[in-house]
Amino acid sequence: MKRWIRIRPSDDVGVALEDLAAGTKVQSDGEGSCIVLLEDIPRGHKFALRNLNVGERVMKYGAPIGVTTEPVRAGAWVHVHNLKSALDEVLDDSYRERKFSAETDGYGFPGAEKPNGSASGSGGGEDCFFQGFQRENGSVGIRNELWIIPTVGCVCDVAAALEKRAQFLVRGTVDAVCAFSHPYGCSQMDEDQENTRRILADLVNHPNAGGVLVLGLGCENSNIGVLKQYIGPFDERRVKFLVCQESEDELGDGLRLLEELADYASSFRRVPVSCSRLVVGLKCGGSDGLSGITANPAVGVCSDLLIARGGTAILTEVPEMFGAETFLMDRCENEEVFEKTVALINDFKKYFISHGKTIYENPSPGNKEGGISTLEDKALGCTQKSGSTPVQDVLSYGEPVKRWGLNLLSAPGNDLVSSTALAASGAHLILFTTGRGTPFASPVPTLKLSSNSALFRKKHNWIDFDCGTLTESGSPEELGAQLFAYVLSVASGEQVCAEKAGYHGMAIFKQGVTL
Repeated sequence: MKRWIRIRPSDDVGVALEDLAAGTKVQSDGEGSCIVLLEDIPRGHKFALRNLNVGERVMKYGAPIGVTTEPVRAGAWVHVHNLKSALDEVLDDSYRERKFSAETDGYGFPGAEKPNGSASGSGGGEDCFFQGFQRENGSVGIRNELWIIPTVGCVCDVAAALEKRAQFLVRGTVDAVCAFSHPYGCSQMDEDQENTRRILADLVNHPNAGGVLVLGLGCENSNIGVLKQYIGPFDERRVKFLVCQESEDELGDGLRLLEELADYASSFRRVPVSCSRLVVGLKCGGSDGLSGITANPAVGVCSDLLIARGGTAILTEVPEMFGAETFLMDRCENEEVFEKTVALINDFKKYFISHGKTIYENPSPGNKEGGISTLEDKALGCTQKSGSTPVQDVLSYGEPVKRWGLNLLSAPGNDLVSSTALAASGAHLILFTTGRGTPFASPVPTLKLSSNSALFRKKHNWIDFDCGTLTESGSPEELGAQLFAYVLSVASGEQVCAEKAGYHGMAIFKQGVTL
């Protein structure tokens, strides 16, 4: 079993795959040269493979992850005490300049090879199927749930009470009754209020819901009458509305409407559906130093396999693309997508700057404890979830996916906010990689993938799939294929840990003033 890894031949650092003690000898090149570790190196953390001068770029994943702040000897621990970010503020890139000067192969990181079975952007993989729900408007769902969506935070307690009382409706093909609480829908202005309306309307239209009860108060800014304009045409058998101020007994009336919705939803049965109809969200949280070595590459292979068969993957958390954004730009399908990607990155950087924040206020304390030192270090590992396929489109916050293949979505790094955004854009399920662990759930099935096996063993009630096995045997291609098969099982009805625990939630991106 490997005890450490040099991810790319040009890297200046090795990564410990297990705790390594000071004095351990490490072969630093292919010619038998060895270095001795000068201090203990925790699992997931980095150590220098050569002497580094102050101010020198440090390479990992074949790309710079920052600059040294002091001289570093070969065998020394490389982390936040001697490494800092080298990120600039906004990008000023030209499509033609990048296309003619890029040193990558156009499919990812410098020197990276496309995984077996990866797509070139035209589909072509052997079709496969999952058992899904074909909706009457032509959309497809992987769950047949009843959703209670409040228009405003004032009625969230009513929604929660209805969820509790309506559990008897979970029978037959009805998978669950879920209320999605949030504090918004009133006292908001401009784009902030628009965000709430878009997200709520997207969830009302999500095909994982066989029936939806929209629960309003009556006097809120985003009231039912306003929200209907964002929802668009809807099936009155599938979507019901209740204004609590107009009801003498909102709990009784709400329960009656949920029973009607359950009768309608019960008419749906799972049928074979091509995986070309499947949309998968890509997300990570609580990452550690192994995330970019095990879980994220496996997800990238899984994404490629799905896209090769005509499916769609959505990558988000834009602030965690900072430092790796040029590799995504080099994979843009055309100049239009390239310009949208540049705008995606720069708009988020300007958002940070406008609030007086540095763009590299990352990684988190948990990330650092797990071995991630800078935002570049985090981003280069994070974006590997996107696999090797070309970027087909860039989505604004709350915008539904329109083009098959790999999409980039504007949303922040926050786990629940970005996962809700993925669901709102049409993701049927989310692949969520983590090195630290988290129990949270989003509006759609959220599959937790551990970057290390210790987490999988410790939190079996949180983690659905162990990617830490890559430190012992196998390849990302093999594990990604196993993950793809598991994804199809979940799409066909197999519950993930969060679903078994009854967890679900949502969060909307707050951007404005509260009145």
